[in-house]
Amino acid sequence: MAIVSLTDQKAFSRVDFDHDDELISGQIDAAQAHLEQLLGFVIAEEFASPLVVPDDLVGAVNLLAAHLYENREASVLGATAAELPFGVWDVVRERRNYSF
Repeated sequence: MAIVSLTDQKAFSRVDFDHDDELISGQIDAAQAHLEQLLGFVIAEEFASPLVVPDDLVGAVNLLAAHLYENREASVLGATAAELPFGVWDVVRERRNYSF
């Protein structure tokens, strides 16, 4: 279950047209799956009763999905490549269920 709605992600990314809805929905799912892999738990299961997801996790999915939408290629000439948007690692570091 996605913790970020398509409407909320489009507002976050300032997208006001519908022809990329399927792409954006897929990027929300990909962003959440990636974040869950880094965290070591499924967000909807961890916060299931009732489903109240902390704002920092919602924000991390927003940031990562927007990053995936804006940067669809492996590299862009003249741009700086980033593994994850600023702030996502901070959320992961504070919330993950494992450590090294």
